[in-house]
Amino acid sequence: MDHVIATSMVAQQEMAHRLGMNASDLTCFGFILEAGENLLTAGDLATRAHVTTGAVTGIVNRLERAGYVTRQPDPSDRRRVRIAPVQAAVDRVTALYGPYYARLTEQFNDYSPAEIAVLNDWFTRTGKLMSDYLEEIRGT
Repeated sequence: MDHVIATSMVAQQEMAHRLGMNASDLTCFGFILEAGENLLTAGDLATRAHVTTGAVTGIVNRLERAGYVTRQPDPSDRRRVRIAPVQAAVDRVTALYGPYYARLTEQFNDYSPAEIAVLNDWFTRTGKLMSDYLEEIRGT
């Protein structure tokens, strides 16, 4: 498990480097993509990334300068701004990650539906456990 986590962290840094950003910015861009059409505010992004609103402003500024995101007015509150991914940037990220995800898909094909269900359960529960523990240690 430790090897998978460490390798994932190194891979994230390499992917970020290849995309011309740092790992924190790539993580935030991932959260923006994960949100889909429910565009995040800077506050939403700060909460998900566990950074201050000041730090997230710097992240969004860098992502915007690099052509990864745009700021759009919130249709229900014109004082608010939502963060939208730029399609060309999504395409660049997809091109880089695509071969990796294709290999993961091939690997998943080696498992039965019941085994996939166990893996899904494990990753879902472990992700929640990790988030809960992170909140716990940050509260101390």
